[in-house]
Amino acid sequence: MNVTCVLAILGLLLAAASAQKSKPCESPPLMSGGVSVMGFSGSVMSSGTITYDAFGQKIRVRNFGMAGNITFAVDQLMLFQKKVYYEIDWSKMSCKKRRLSTDFIPMQVPDDANWMGQVILGSSSSWGMGVLVNNWYGDLPGNGTYMSVFTDTGCIPMTFTGYTPSNGWTIVSTYNWVLGITNPMDLYPPLFCAKAQLEDSETPHNMFTALESLARSTKDMK
Repeated sequence: MNVTCVLAILGLLLAAASAQKSKPCESPPLMSGGVSVMGFSGSVMSSGTITYDAFGQKIRVRNFGMAGNITFAVDQLMLFQKKVYYEIDWSKMSCKKRRLSTDFIPMQVPDDANWMGQVILGSSSSWGMGVLVNNWYGDLPGNGTYMSVFTDTGCIPMTFTGYTPSNGWTIVSTYNWVLGITNPMDLYPPLFCAKAQLEDSETPHNMFTALESLARSTKDMK
């Protein structure tokens, strides 16, 4: 085998390897599903539902969880275009309206994310036994790091694992996604929120820290 043939074969192998490498992607713009969150290295845990609208830049999260031996309920509507979010308390029929200074961050693999590789969750022995996913990692502000998992087909988010020295480990898992909005009214505040006055307080950085914001205040009440 001459040198030219070897180089040609090597070129084909490199081209095949390059073709298999996944590229950053963006999730469908309208989705509804389930979500579970573990924050502060396991001291806060919650699960519930999420409604996601990338067109209107709105996210609604309803979670029930536990911080130590204290249970809490989270119902938050984030309106990124209006730069506000609501914490809704159905037991008191009241709302807290707070600033949301961050820009909308779509569910996506960031352009600067590093690709780790592909794995099959479940089994590849037969059709329908597993799902092909891509694993990504990158850096977070505050000297942190993250790893995320998205499906190869459809770019559906599955897990997000992040670490920062200030908050410890945070793990967000999503599941049972449905394309589209199952209840459009989820993306509008209840009527009793109309009287809520805008509070001038510390604001979350994104949808995950918005969840942690309420979880942290609950944890501090122990």
